[in-house]
Amino acid sequence: MTFTRRFAVAAGIAIGATCALGGAASAQETIKLTAIDGYPDRSMWVREFSSFFIPRVNEQLAEAGNYNIEWMEAYGGQIVKPRGVLEGIKLGLGDIGIVTTIFHNSALPSQGISAVTPFVSSDARVVARAVDEIAREFPQMQAELSAENQVYLATGVVLDTYQLFSSVPIEKLADIEGMKIAGAGYNLRYLEGIPGAAGVQGGLPDFYNMIQTGVTEAAMLWPEAAATFKIAEVAPYMLQTDFGSVNTKTVTVNADIWEDLPDEVKEVLKSVAIEYRDHIAGIAMDEAAAAIDAYIAGGGTIVELSQEQRQAWADSMPNIAAEWAQSLDSSGAPGSEMLVAYLDKLRAAGAEPLRDWAAVLK
Repeated sequence: MTFTRRFAVAAGIAIGATCALGGAASAQETIKLTAIDGYPDRSMWVREFSSFFIPRVNEQLAEAGNYNIEWMEAYGGQIVKPRGVLEGIKLGLGDIGIVTTIFHNSALPSQGISAVTPFVSSDARVVARAVDEIAREFPQMQAELSAENQVYLATGVVLDTYQLFSSVPIEKLADIEGMKIAGAGYNLRYLEGIPGAAGVQGGLPDFYNMIQTGVTEAAMLWPEAAATFKIAEVAPYMLQTDFGSVNTKTVTVNADIWEDLPDEVKEVLKSVAIEYRDHIAGIAMDEAAAAIDAYIAGGGTIVELSQEQRQAWADSMPNIAAEWAQSLDSSGAPGSEMLVAYLDKLRAAGAEPLRDWAAVLK
């Protein structure tokens, strides 16, 4: 299969019918864009990018009638694997795509702001708006993507809350001691306060096999993904930890492509990215209960971790949020300011953190 790599105005410009008296012709420029993600299209955010984002862009452009986008969509490893979207867009293998930011803590450290603040909010809509507002109020997130030859459009939160799915029953923190647990990015650090627990880096498509083959005994993921990837078959126990929502997806555009796009197209892409942000966060919340039902129907059992045990877990962890903020501070970025502002936004939206991650910074 051949994929279009670069933005181009189609050689053949569509010319409207000209009246018999020689009336002016109308023209519409066609722009070719390749959208990429390494995850398969059954993944909710990919499915909705194809079925919501792209049609909404087309719809808005059609209202003015000046531009039309000819989309090439390449998902599930056709061009890049899940970890390869950032590099793929940087190199121009794709023009627009969904970067899974948890794989790139070194290149995109500020994107970890919600991952380093667990036990704060399990409302994907609130977290998505707060992170996106931070990205627009502080230059750091956009600067990091600019260094990767990309333009930031919007943050995506596709999960209501991380939970712990295991092949053996877990009821309390002591049961996790000594276990190997799959995760991605910062959430592996949630285990650091539990004696003997070891985090194993992995990606969502890998978790099933990791548990099935005994590489790990559990994985941190969210119920919708557990249902989609049939995790109950290998991990029939879910410990309801309610770690909270995390931004893991960011829509970006190759910077060279962006520079050449007409302003009208840029404005449409930016506005629809905000709609997409709220759309997928809403789906994450709407599908949460149904996903739990699907997990149970697939053979899963749910155990709720007590509030006392959740508090103990939060208190046992190193203050990864303060470490994150101070690391950014040391590089000249406003990490502490970002963290304080972010937590203030969540509290203003009704969140009640189990731990004040920014207390040491105030």
